[in-house]
Amino acid sequence: MKQRGHKGPSHERWLVSYADFITLMFAFFVVLYASATANQKKQVQMAASINAAFRALGIFPSPARRPVPDAGLTGSDKPLVPMNIVMGEDVLAPAQVRQDLERMRSELTQTLSNQVASHTVSIQMGHDGLVISLREAGFFASGSATPKAETLPALRKIAASLRNAPYDLRIEGHTDDVPIHTAAFASNWELSTARATSIARMLIDRGLIPPQRVSAAGYAQYHPVAGNGTPEGRAENRRVDLVVLPRSKVNFAEPGPSGPDGEWRRITDVN
Repeated sequence: MKQRGHKGPSHERWLVSYADFITLMFAFFVVLYASATANQKKQVQMAASINAAFRALGIFPSPARRPVPDAGLTGSDKPLVPMNIVMGEDVLAPAQVRQDLERMRSELTQTLSNQVASHTVSIQMGHDGLVISLREAGFFASGSATPKAETLPALRKIAASLRNAPYDLRIEGHTDDVPIHTAAFASNWELSTARATSIARMLIDRGLIPPQRVSAAGYAQYHPVAGNGTPEGRAENRRVDLVVLPRSKVNFAEPGPSGPDGEWRRITDVN
């Protein structure tokens, strides 16, 4: 009987290792793809569940919040807490923010109708949110940072509209371009800052707005809303603005021309 010839070593065994390597690479990229396209609803639900647990332990405060639509989630996809609360932060949709601010604008225009009619209060939409302007003529004596007696009733009406809304309040002091130098105020910077601080203290000391939601700033004559060439324009520029600030960044300004001094008109009066 003939013996079969002895076969030499195979030179194609590398294909086995190569096939294993390709299989592992495929599995690796499948896992990466699956991680990158994880269910966003489940991630929000998990974050909301952790947030609810922390609130139960007293780690996060539980202020009143305004719920927003649940973006079409139904059944088991609905989160355990409102969608506008994720890890202790407000996440309001821009449409909801605009609706809230328009509602406040309408309410305040009615409750402050006397001041609006006398042009001592102006309510308008600005780049940052709702702007409630308190003109100097109705709330401060010339060159003074002490609010007049009628300031407090107006502030109470404003606070009543803002108290339960999840927004912050920035109080801005503004002046005209006429220099001031008195024993109390060395310049318009000091006067504008002192007026903003006085209004902030009235709101905080009387418990009208929580202090953590309030900030104050002075801008002197550098943010005019009218020209300083006439007495009427200077009167408009001497003001304290209460700016209702949404947590999300949305441009609420109504389009308008440049101001008389060449600057963009930051707010648009609707009165």
